[in-house]
Amino acid sequence: MTNISSVKRERIEAQGFCGLDDNLLVQINYPLRLAPAICMTWTSIGILLGSPTVIGALVPFAVLGAVLPGHPFDVIYNFGLRHIFKRPALPRYGKRRRLACVAASTALTVSALSFQFGISPLGYVLAGMVVAGTLLNVSTGICPPAAIAGVIFGRVDCEQGLG
Repeated sequence: MTNISSVKRERIEAQGFCGLDDNLLVQINYPLRLAPAICMTWTSIGILLGSPTVIGALVPFAVLGAVLPGHPFDVIYNFGLRHIFKRPALPRYGKRRRLACVAASTALTVSALSFQFGISPLGYVLAGMVVAGTLLNVSTGICPPAAIAGVIFGRVDCEQGLG
């Protein structure tokens, strides 16, 4: 059995992924970062172009990440990459991971509208926050909205099934 560090376990459980053994966590730690990496890249392109269309086109995917059991971009891993690398499917999203998708949806929507209506500085700031948050998640496994929720509402208690 493979062990995962307590720090990595905490970061994954903080997003509401509870009840998973060490071996599974080791195998999904990086694949859980694929959808945020795609969102980060897409948003960065939207920022570089200052495009409400590019940023706005990402909003439905972020919304679906909030309401579906997983993010639409997880399909790339679940139906493709995991078979190539012989890894398990990603688990259902926890409430805190879904909260991150809600936060991204909101910021991206307001950003796209800001670019559309000539309030570009606000658009850059909000889209930049999405890029910064997803970069933090991709590089460290820390999900900023989940971390903020942890400060406000308390840590996810995986022992009690409160993910």
